[in-house]
Amino acid sequence: MGRKTEFSSAGLHVLAMGFMLCDHLWAALFPAQEWLTCIGRLAFPLFAFMAAEGCARTRNLRRYMLRMLCWAVLSEIPFNLMISGSAFYPYHQNVLWTFLLSLLLIALIEKCRTCLKPVPAAFLSVGLGAAGFILGFAAMTDYYGAGVLTVLTFYFFRGRNWKERLLQLVCLYILNVELLGGYCYELRLPGYTVEIAQQSLALLSLPLIWLYRGRQGLHSKAFQYFCYAFYPVHMLLLAAARAWILR
Repeated sequence: MGRKTEFSSAGLHVLAMGFMLCDHLWAALFPAQEWLTCIGRLAFPLFAFMAAEGCARTRNLRRYMLRMLCWAVLSEIPFNLMISGSAFYPYHQNVLWTFLLSLLLIALIEKCRTCLKPVPAAFLSVGLGAAGFILGFAAMTDYYGAGVLTVLTFYFFRGRNWKERLLQLVCLYILNVELLGGYCYELRLPGYTVEIAQQSLALLSLPLIWLYRGRQGLHSKAFQYFCYAFYPVHMLLLAAARAWILR
């Protein structure tokens, strides 16, 4: 498959930012335009995949986690302003906390796999995954425990063979349709009606992820900081635009 049909890491980041912007435009300014949030469903799996990929490829996981922590802290007030109009909103935390929790779990699971025999390591890893799932709900991070398990899915099933991709599909179906299903659309067909969960549209991100072949693409400090800064900056702008419209 040639490069014309590939996505680089940079390309996936840009796509994910575009999908996220659509979702946040819907949330902050255009709640009647549901097509925006439908497009936005593709954003989180792309970001989760890139967080897992970054964890697998980084030469310094501690520095990667520290960078995620700093941007999570910087993004919390812009996130609160966008979703609630208040600088303090303890009932929902921004998505970088979800990624940070996921990275911490991955580090602990890898430590177990290194230090313990396979059977106890497997049991402890499952326990850690369950704890992360519960903690994601308890801390009310974005996408809750299902978001944490999405990152773990992409980390531990990151191969490019059909078995790994099938596992990704099955896991994302369970997480997005069974756990996060929520709001549904009715599709009327001759003789019967089918319900499609809005969150199931997240599975459409998988073909884009499968077109990634490990190529980094554009890679510079400036681009890296742009990708991180885009998150809090665009939320601040959307919050300001909504405040201006409502004044």
